[in-house]
Amino acid sequence: MQKHPITKYKSYPSIQLPDRRWPDKTIEAAPRWCSVDLRDGNQALPVPMTIDEKLELFDLLVQVGFKEIEIGFPSASDTEFNFARRLIDENRIPADVSVQVLVQCREHLIRRTFEAIHGAPSAIVHFYNSVNPLQRRITFNKSSEEIKAIAVEGAQLVRTLAKEVPSTQKIRFEYSPESFSDTELEFSLDVCEAVCDVFQPTPENPIILNLPATVELFTPNLHADQIEWMCRNLSRRNSVIVSLHTHNDRGTGVAATELGILAGADRVEGTLFGNGERTGNLDIVTVALNMYTQGIDPQLNFSDIGHIRAVYERCTRMDVHDRHPYGGDLVFTAFSGSHQDAIKKGMDARAATGDRDSDSHPWEVPYLPIDPADIGRSYQAIIRINSQSGKGGVAYILERAYGIEMPKLMHPEFGTVATSIADDHSAELTGAQIREAFTQEYLKRTNPLELLDYDITRDHSEKHFTSITAQIKNESTTLTINGQGNGPIAAFVNALDNAGLKSFQVLDYSQKAISKGSAAEAVSFIQIERSDDQQRFWGASIDANVEFGSLLALVSAYNRSQS
Repeated sequence: MQKHPITKYKSYPSIQLPDRRWPDKTIEAAPRWCSVDLRDGNQALPVPMTIDEKLELFDLLVQVGFKEIEIGFPSASDTEFNFARRLIDENRIPADVSVQVLVQCREHLIRRTFEAIHGAPSAIVHFYNSVNPLQRRITFNKSSEEIKAIAVEGAQLVRTLAKEVPSTQKIRFEYSPESFSDTELEFSLDVCEAVCDVFQPTPENPIILNLPATVELFTPNLHADQIEWMCRNLSRRNSVIVSLHTHNDRGTGVAATELGILAGADRVEGTLFGNGERTGNLDIVTVALNMYTQGIDPQLNFSDIGHIRAVYERCTRMDVHDRHPYGGDLVFTAFSGSHQDAIKKGMDARAATGDRDSDSHPWEVPYLPIDPADIGRSYQAIIRINSQSGKGGVAYILERAYGIEMPKLMHPEFGTVATSIADDHSAELTGAQIREAFTQEYLKRTNPLELLDYDITRDHSEKHFTSITAQIKNESTTLTINGQGNGPIAAFVNALDNAGLKSFQVLDYSQKAISKGSAAEAVSFIQIERSDDQQRFWGASIDANVEFGSLLALVSAYNRSQS
């Protein structure tokens, strides 16, 4: 098949920045965060949030720790305006939180916006206009100078109206050259400088210049080049807060933001779980927790990510994908056998040193870049079982959920049992189903042999013999058997031998408590080897009487060898 050249699309040119510095830098501190869930996120919803839903989400954002929250576009609709007024009139805005309002560079919209924020203790007026060549040519049919004039006139009106607000209000300013990502850098700089000329920002009273990748068009390294170029060429860099606002059209919004921070940005706008137009805005949860896993305090609290997700899903009617970083149902779950085994060993090693719940000990568990408990996730959900799972995962579930710690040599045997069940049902097994499989495979084996009763006596002479008289049922026949040995198990094996039923030898025996207190139960494990073909079988029992439990485990192994 002949391949044709792609002429419909073209690559974006590289940026002339031969001495770029961002590749040699590392992120050392969290940026200033601004949530745009209530604006950018809300406008992208099939069913926009009601005022009550926006109030609930606003309260959540405050709880998480956002100090700057874009609450809407109050000049766009009565709902947006009334929401802003509810927050202000009902004193819902904490003293350390600034509400941000978005507005186009149009006079009547700017005036309406100032009406909406009247009385807000601290507000950011975020005004913008589109500056890229495509919008200039197709949407507005205006020249570069005309586009710059729109920005300047908008800035002048914002500055004038800000002077009229009461002195008790703190008003800050933010300007976005919309579609910065596909605008000539020189023109973006020219417009931003013209806006700064209006406000005359200082280090004590800086302006926010937001440089949005309104549409993500190229690789993250080019975005970083753009940000570094702007940071190095702004004439008032120490009086400007450079802000990022990436989207996710190429699926690299997080990477673009992280590289943009390396390139010199001070501030980041985004949403919870990346909600937003098209493929979404930047996911602040991911960027913040990425920092956390590198030992950087993100200054945002995601310690109960399940609650955050629940409120987000309820208010937005959006679902967090199962594979969404940090918040998805399956992101801390391993189905693969080798992964499960490695995770189990990592968790066991941490527990063995007493550091399972320690914050001071480095987190070193294979396949898990973050401790799930740090964000309120459960250890029990780390490993789940399907037909692709392995012995380590099955053992992990039994131990963590039910306290049944199988001998390592037993893992392959029961692992095969559990995954075969999953394969037969073409479904994942729950912890309860795994526990039931263990019960059916080991604890309820009463055929062909069943131990009905027994009596043990001990010889306290030098021989220390233990004698047993046991009543058993072998298939349909009830028998009384007798034997001796150096302990209950040996005596029972001897009794079976005397009855002509011994066709094995005992290889391994262990017992561990699975609960505490006077009525504590123990799990017993016995491995035997069948005499005729040397095949090995495990048996198990759970009982409060450890002596009885050991005999039941032997019966379990015997019955499995006869099936």
